[in-house]
Amino acid sequence: MPPVLSVIVPCYNEEATLDPCIARVLAIGDSGLSLEIIIVDDHSRDGSPAVMEALATRHREIAIVRHQENQGKGAALKSGVAHASGDFVVFQDADMEYDPEDLKRLLVPLREGKADVVFGTRFSKESQNTNPYFWHVAANSVLTLFSNLCSGLRLTDMETCYKMFRREIIAQISIEEKRFGVEPELVAKIARLRPGGKKLRITEVGIRYHGRTYGQGKKIGFKDALRALYCSVKYSFLA
Repeated sequence: MPPVLSVIVPCYNEEATLDPCIARVLAIGDSGLSLEIIIVDDHSRDGSPAVMEALATRHREIAIVRHQENQGKGAALKSGVAHASGDFVVFQDADMEYDPEDLKRLLVPLREGKADVVFGTRFSKESQNTNPYFWHVAANSVLTLFSNLCSGLRLTDMETCYKMFRREIIAQISIEEKRFGVEPELVAKIARLRPGGKKLRITEVGIRYHGRTYGQGKKIGFKDALRALYCSVKYSFLA
């Protein structure tokens, strides 16, 4: 039996990009990899629910989880993890900023038994990063450095969407943050987790990134950056 990758896709008002995003996720499945795609509808108010229904009708790999009110990305990831049953679990934004083709590269260290957690980094020599906002890149560098100081890790991209786990690892992490604070929360909790008394093996793999503008639907902002600083401290030292 080929391994199963559970792809959790949080979705809030992504009608324009959801269908092509899922098509690209489905394209990585082959005889050597089975897919379980869990789309979490965070109470979208556009045509996203209809797109999801059509996708689930056409593809047996797709399941839909619905929130009765908008809760945020962290809450959507928590709901998705609760429904995941694959050997490995990864998060995939529905906005087309990340290329699902890169998921195959993230899988390699996990399938070879060389890592427990793999992050996709937008800031390695192998990465291809087209971000329209300089301040986003600068803020990410500051937030990643601060996160590393708190967690003791040496990451280059703490805020990356692409975080891939062996399922038994992510199942041990209780997600508390509702919004984008989930990224530093996950990093801090990963750094502290000691299954069997041993540190997790964490590695990074370079990925492609095509950032979109706020006019195209980007949602993260300055308040989220402040929350990220707080969360790095809270989940590293206080929680």
